[in-house]
Amino acid sequence: MVQRITVSNLQVAQVLHDLVISEILPGTDISKETFWQALEQCVIRFGPRNRELLAFRDQLQQKIDNWHRQNGGQTHNAIVYKQFLLDIGYLLAEGDDFSINTDHVDREISSIAAPQLVVPVTNARYALNATNARWGSLYDSLYGSNVIPEEGGADRGGKYNPIRGARVVEYTQRFLDNSVALSRGSHAQVCQYAIQNRVLVAKLQDDTSTGLREPEKLTGYRGEPNNPELILLCNNDLHIELLLDRSHPIGKTHPAGVKDIVLEAAVTTIQDLEDSVAAVDAEDKTLAYRNWLGLMKGDLIDTFNKQGKSITRHLNPDRTYLSPKDQTFTLPGRSLLLLRNVGHLMTNNAVLDAEGEEIPEGLLDAMMSGVIGLHDIKNKGAYKNSRSGSIYIVKPKMHGADEVRFTCEVFDFVEDIFKLPRYTIKLGIMDEERRTSLNLKECIRAAKDRVVFINTGFLDRTGDEIHTSMFAGPMIDKTAMKDSTWIKAYEDSNVDIGLRCGFVGKAEIGKGMWPMPDEMKNMVERKVSHPLAGANTAWVPSPTAAVLHALHYHRVNVLKKQQQLLQRQRCNPDNMLEIPLLDQDLAAFLSEDTIQHELDNNCQGILGYVVRWINQGVGCSKVPDIRNVGLMEDRATLRISSQHIANWLLHGICTEQHVMDTLKRMALKVDQQNAKDSDYRSMAPDFDNSRAFQAACDLIFKGVDQPNGYTEPLLYKHRLALKSAKP
Repeated sequence: MVQRITVSNLQVAQVLHDLVISEILPGTDISKETFWQALEQCVIRFGPRNRELLAFRDQLQQKIDNWHRQNGGQTHNAIVYKQFLLDIGYLLAEGDDFSINTDHVDREISSIAAPQLVVPVTNARYALNATNARWGSLYDSLYGSNVIPEEGGADRGGKYNPIRGARVVEYTQRFLDNSVALSRGSHAQVCQYAIQNRVLVAKLQDDTSTGLREPEKLTGYRGEPNNPELILLCNNDLHIELLLDRSHPIGKTHPAGVKDIVLEAAVTTIQDLEDSVAAVDAEDKTLAYRNWLGLMKGDLIDTFNKQGKSITRHLNPDRTYLSPKDQTFTLPGRSLLLLRNVGHLMTNNAVLDAEGEEIPEGLLDAMMSGVIGLHDIKNKGAYKNSRSGSIYIVKPKMHGADEVRFTCEVFDFVEDIFKLPRYTIKLGIMDEERRTSLNLKECIRAAKDRVVFINTGFLDRTGDEIHTSMFAGPMIDKTAMKDSTWIKAYEDSNVDIGLRCGFVGKAEIGKGMWPMPDEMKNMVERKVSHPLAGANTAWVPSPTAAVLHALHYHRVNVLKKQQQLLQRQRCNPDNMLEIPLLDQDLAAFLSEDTIQHELDNNCQGILGYVVRWINQGVGCSKVPDIRNVGLMEDRATLRISSQHIANWLLHGICTEQHVMDTLKRMALKVDQQNAKDSDYRSMAPDFDNSRAFQAACDLIFKGVDQPNGYTEPLLYKHRLALKSAKP
């Protein structure tokens, strides 16, 4: 049973109450009476509207389901369908053009195009690693990844391999030539770097000297000008550190003594309360808020064992340099942090209202985000997060402009309670729901004074695509989805609308995750598509991936690319209304092998993630897929996979017995894949008593009835049941 304290007609879990009183409020000038009364008023004022918005979602979905039932078997009429969506208020008429008004935005969001990490805030070690990933070693990232091939004696196992090391240096020299080119020759020919007369001088091996083709790219240095220990360069607003030390084991083998190259990488990081965490109750939420508080106060630490050694991790300090004019300046040592709150759907037992009902989790997140953010706004912490005096909140799973407007009204309330200037709280809109992407311009308009971020997400967006049109017919397979008309229109429209709403120089346009943390070679070859598409940022699965993805932002000047894209013809938004259905004739003749292949992939992916979520409370981890390729998965993978199977079941592509047989067979495979995990609990052979297996079954067999196809209600139910059953 949850131990509770009654305050202001609220029943607050003891653990959360103690955190607020003892750790959060001190230093904020907010009294405990003010805080709890404000939380109660927040629930009274916004709780009913929250429920109304959710009810409207359900009403729209019921009307769409009925429309598809009534029009089943007929040729799809896109014009009639669009008018129907307009008539029921699902699709909004697009208003006049406008530009966002957001101000006091940190340069990391407004001006610098760079990689972005998303990390579960419930894991202090990961939260610190991601925050510190603002800077990372290019040498280490190349050496330890498959970007550098292993043939020819360049293997990466065991002790340091000088052959591999030499190839890393060759790679970095090409990078320098492309990003911070010399006026003459190559960085590979440099035998000494120095600062003379406020410019970089590179002595070449032929005993001549040269400088940078663009001298202004020299930003700073450390050490003696004629023998610097560090040279700071800048390209496309991203910094590059050349670390020099001829006595270092690596530096002594380099002609110019370069022991490492450090890149500015994950300039922003989203600390996550949502899809990458398994936070189902007061205990979990308290842990998440405590870690976020530690990040805002700058005192979060974590001690853990790694390869038999005890390691303590803390936040990195800022970095200090001398300018070419010998003036001291600093650069941030950490990512600018955004906090992703939960959406509008779920409640949480951390706080009960006057009637004993759980309050909306999103309202609790908003209040806690605001009060914890005061530590940064009031300069109470050891480090600054926002130098512009803003609190950055990413809000996921909003459906349409009314829900965005509601979120802004909640933020108005929070600002007023904590006496913050209007629009201190900035909003990131996750463009991952069908009704939001179809009405994105109006969603942005609703938040035009707050919005700093929009971001596409293939998995959630596809899950909602399937669920919204569940009764229209059987869907194409997941792989084919990536090449469908609607998904390309979705990705292009997101950029087009963001640019036309004045995001250039004010806000970020983001793209989704590279899911394979071990496949860095493929990422380096392919993820340049995101900056080329005009996105200021894109998600990566690790600090190593952030360093390597940073290479793309040195290749592509995103702000210039955005100016070019503003001249192109806007994507036709009607293309997003094309429903990705299987051809009726093809659906009737799908081979057994084709169907089984799709079921195997979906069932294995669901089980591989669910078993850790339910049994261990792990919301994000590297999960082996059916081919044993590690994929960085969060809750979104469940939505797309479970909805896809539910759709095929509904339309007779497969049977319940077929799916159940596949689930049991894939459970055996997942058990084998996790056999070396001492904390793992097998699902087979006692499937009936495996909470994880039953949760996977529910996600599929009850998938049609889940609100917007979301997985949270069922996952929370099973995780809470397992936690309550523990001795």
